[in-house]
Amino acid sequence: MSIKYKPHYHKLLLLVIITLCIIFISLIEQPLTLYQQTFFSAIICLAVLLINFGKGRFITLFLMGIGILISSRYIFWRISTTLIWDKYPDIFFSLTLLIAEIYAWAVLLLGYFQVCFPLNRESLPLPADPTHWPSVDIFIPTYNEPLSVVQNTVYGALAMNWPEDKITIWLLDDGGREAFCRFAEETGIRYVARSTHEHAKAGNINHALTLAKSEFVAIFDCDHIPSVSFLQRTMGWFLADEKLAMMQTPHHFFSPDPFERNLGKFRQKPNEGHLFYGLIQNGTDTWNASFFCGSCAVIRRKPLDEIGGIAVETVTEDAHTSLRLHRLGYSSAYLRYPLAAGLATETLSAHIGQRIRWARGMIQILRIDNPLLGKGLQLSQRLCYLSSMMHFLSGVPRLIFLCAPLCPIFFSVGLIDATVTDIMSYVLPYLFIVVLINSRIQGKYRHSFWNEIYEMVLAWYITLPTLVALIAPAKGRFNVTAKGGLIANKYVDWQISYPYVIFAILNLCGLIAGIIQVSELNGEAALLKTICLMWLAYNTIIIGATLAVSIEQKQVRVSPRIEVVFSGHLLLTNGTRNPCSVIDFSEGGLGITLHGGVDNRNIEKNKPMTLYLHTGDEECAIPVEIVHAFKNKIGLKILPMTHKQHIDYVRATFSRDNLWSDWHNNLPRDKILKSFLTICWVSLKGYYQFLLFLISPMKKK
Repeated sequence: MSIKYKPHYHKLLLLVIITLCIIFISLIEQPLTLYQQTFFSAIICLAVLLINFGKGRFITLFLMGIGILISSRYIFWRISTTLIWDKYPDIFFSLTLLIAEIYAWAVLLLGYFQVCFPLNRESLPLPADPTHWPSVDIFIPTYNEPLSVVQNTVYGALAMNWPEDKITIWLLDDGGREAFCRFAEETGIRYVARSTHEHAKAGNINHALTLAKSEFVAIFDCDHIPSVSFLQRTMGWFLADEKLAMMQTPHHFFSPDPFERNLGKFRQKPNEGHLFYGLIQNGTDTWNASFFCGSCAVIRRKPLDEIGGIAVETVTEDAHTSLRLHRLGYSSAYLRYPLAAGLATETLSAHIGQRIRWARGMIQILRIDNPLLGKGLQLSQRLCYLSSMMHFLSGVPRLIFLCAPLCPIFFSVGLIDATVTDIMSYVLPYLFIVVLINSRIQGKYRHSFWNEIYEMVLAWYITLPTLVALIAPAKGRFNVTAKGGLIANKYVDWQISYPYVIFAILNLCGLIAGIIQVSELNGEAALLKTICLMWLAYNTIIIGATLAVSIEQKQVRVSPRIEVVFSGHLLLTNGTRNPCSVIDFSEGGLGITLHGGVDNRNIEKNKPMTLYLHTGDEECAIPVEIVHAFKNKIGLKILPMTHKQHIDYVRATFSRDNLWSDWHNNLPRDKILKSFLTICWVSLKGYYQFLLFLISPMKKK
């Protein structure tokens, strides 16, 4: 077995990091004259720029070290030199900004620690004899989702490559719906409905645990369709490591989230969750700190029973359950390949509601089961959990950074006690180096400056829930994220977007006022105000992009079309069997291209035909009819199918092996300047579209 999978390897890496931090402390405090600092910053920036052309993990780690050094030296300078102590209210604004910067610095360092050495775990083979494979219960919890969303997940579970006598599928219906019970009976799976509904999803799963008896339990949200090889790819590690309690895989979405749909960037940019599932979970796996995310995971039953089942004290029951397993000395694992796929949230309001729940829950854990305290965790695990929880405290610092450049313009207060030369020699190198290094580390998973949009959208809404959770962690309840809806018309959700509109107006007014003030000043004062204006202009760009996200675009398909390329055969009405390639599919239809010469006389619309889809050495027959045809491109509608045909169709499409991995592999890497220019363009479109929505009622009058 490779050394990177040895359980104590991370201890050596942790020791190296601690040693380097001790060395850095002496460099951080080293006093330099202004001339020396300027020269030092210029040399460091040039060195980082050149070193960044190098490849390999060692180069990345070396650049991380430089990032830690420069950011820590910047924070030391801010604390020791730049606070305004002799004026009021300047001291309040100056100290508030510094606290926000210290938070950002701490998150940066913890983030570096989490991802410094991604484990890149691979699957382990199972025994050749399937009789030695363990038994697994498949849990599919549902509450108010439509059957059309849930049934494909059930079909995907039925299609999994696992011995039938070693797998039991449970539909956990907290809605107690007759149609779901009937569907479960028809498909031969177990149906469970509780008479009471305490503790929401966690309680639903815990109730099922009293009935299920297998050695392992795999949990899928009701819209997450597993691949046929899900258990084959994940279960090998459990047989190799008796202390392994949980294996998590990515949450992959085959529909666009609100950012992707409203900005038109679906499959062009990494989505919001790609950084977490592509890099952070992979990095925390090195430290044995990857955690359960509520779906697409396998848990060993014995340790789950030892901790009393899924945690119910917080609304993020998944992460809390992992923390308890880690406290008992059990290990976790993360397999970075997407082995299931589901529906993303359709609207920005639903997305924000989901993130509010996550934020509240993580802060609840921080308060009632603080990972820094208590027994059972290693230092590395404590730091990884702390990093994940601190991420959700970003609302207050983000609002501070948003309001800070407005204060000198509207209230004539100072933020830092520094000259323009000081700012040029400390602030600019710090920002340049952090952006460059983050682009190198995260470039495959998140493009530069896009995190600003994601955090800006959430900042206003997660601030109050997280502060309340810090003070009163018992408050707050679980909310279910709606999936599978439609958006008939383009519209602005004014209830969601009003904070962004207010901030946009404040920033635009601040820019105008600031330009007037600069024209009336000269020398150092004018330059300092100009720097403030540049910060304000940047915030204005991000707010414009946030406005663009809040304009909901149409979504007229219940089931999205998924672009693919795999082979099949279409049996035409004249009995000829034409080879074809499937170019897209959905729940209700497919698009194909026929190979070779096609006689249009044989392309009869609205006539029952059979499409044969190939999956490895097997093929399945799907009843279809042609609804439109242009040359060799044909649109097919799927005719009513039996449950067996549904299972076969899902096996050949949604559950197709390795289908989703190509999506991530084909995404472009980050290019910093291009990314910034893209955001500028998105911002301009956001302001323009919002202006159109504002003046359209006036035109009607």
